[in-house]
Amino acid sequence: MRIGELAGVVGVTTRAVRHYHQLGLLAEPERRANGYREYGLRHAVALARIRRLTELGLGLAEVRDVLADDAGKDLVEVLTELDEDLARQEEAIRERRGRLRALLEAEGGLPAEGPVSPELAALFAGTAHLSDSPMAAKDREIIAFLETSMPAEARERMVSSVGEALGSPAAVARAGAAYALLDALADAAPDDPRVEEAARALARCIPPGLFPEAGELDQDDNVLRAFYDDLAPAQAEAMRRTLRILAEERR
Repeated sequence: MRIGELAGVVGVTTRAVRHYHQLGLLAEPERRANGYREYGLRHAVALARIRRLTELGLGLAEVRDVLADDAGKDLVEVLTELDEDLARQEEAIRERRGRLRALLEAEGGLPAEGPVSPELAALFAGTAHLSDSPMAAKDREIIAFLETSMPAEARERMVSSVGEALGSPAAVARAGAAYALLDALADAAPDDPRVEEAARALARCIPPGLFPEAGELDQDDNVLRAFYDDLAPAQAEAMRRTLRILAEERR
């Protein structure tokens, strides 16, 4: 058999056959006098076995272990490891599907900042009426960003604190009033008297659990600097004052 005939019989491509030769998985026959390689039954049997192993999900390095005569892992060991790996993948897929299902079935639908966790999606749904506020929209964006970038423990604490800040009609009303004060500073100067009022209103909306230690309120943090750069000067100043107020309260 020529290489094309061998590949056709086993159901692979000639490119795959040549690749297996390069990796040492499939022995190359000697060239005949006419310059062509002639493949026999043993080549077809070996190639078929390689195909079966790769279809099970084995990588080519694992296939090499299985095919090795005197070294490497035996087939039972490799297939056992593969089965355990597939079980882990199945569990991860079930978990991801559960998260997707929770998002798709969330009351109020997916938020514009989504996908976020189901818990955060529910909180955003409860403040959907604040979506006309530019500052509320920015706040939601930064919260969604932080949920993605934070370590798991800090992320859970943040979502819990946001839930506390927005967990009642009165809290949502306070947040709406603070956002309105911040929105009004869009064209104001940083020394506008309303900056202090907006900062104190916003500080009253932030629960203690969000920043349990004053040291966490680092004004030089890269994320904070990027956040400030995205705001009008008076709004950025109000945010800085808010963090200073919170730091003072937690001393």
